[in-house]
Amino acid sequence: MAKLHRVITLRIDIAGIAPPIWRRIAVDGDISLRALHHIIQAAFGWTDAHLHEFRVEGDTYSMLDNENVLEGGFDGDEQMLDDRKGKLNRLLYTGQRFTYQYDFGDSWQHKIHVEKIEERPEPMGSAWIIDGKRACPPEDVGGAGGYSDFLMTLQDEPDSQEAADYLRWVGGNFDPEAFDQRMANATLLRMAWNGWGRK
Repeated sequence: MAKLHRVITLRIDIAGIAPPIWRRIAVDGDISLRALHHIIQAAFGWTDAHLHEFRVEGDTYSMLDNENVLEGGFDGDEQMLDDRKGKLNRLLYTGQRFTYQYDFGDSWQHKIHVEKIEERPEPMGSAWIIDGKRACPPEDVGGAGGYSDFLMTLQDEPDSQEAADYLRWVGGNFDPEAFDQRMANATLLRMAWNGWGRK
């Protein structure tokens, strides 16, 4: 009998933001949490400029090959596991919830829900964004609170110097409702084609 390949559908929401910023993605079950990190970065539009960790069933998975993580040490008796070795097929089940934190300064918490797991005769070959809403916040905006202030300034004081500074900082314009699903999927295809983020 031919091997069946698991395809996992995840709903990922950035915590603390209203209206919600979210993505629904399908990923191959054979990938690691490290590969999922790269997929989340591309799906949302983050730039992978900061450290990250996953918390799954009470375990913490991080970048143990990164000297910044190793130099930072761990809190108390907490044991860190290598996110390259945490395979989705072994860790995830339908209905499960876990978290992904990106940028320990801004502390972007992503709530992840395993919506379904299917078996298919062929591997996916690439992650795929099924759906999503709203733009990714700018990097280093100050977390959920800083992002709220950023949006309020652009909306309530569009002619202020602070709004002008914000717009210059983000490259000229920012539409919080914009999400280009085709462009994000094209990025995921390029990643798969180039073999980036496989570990």
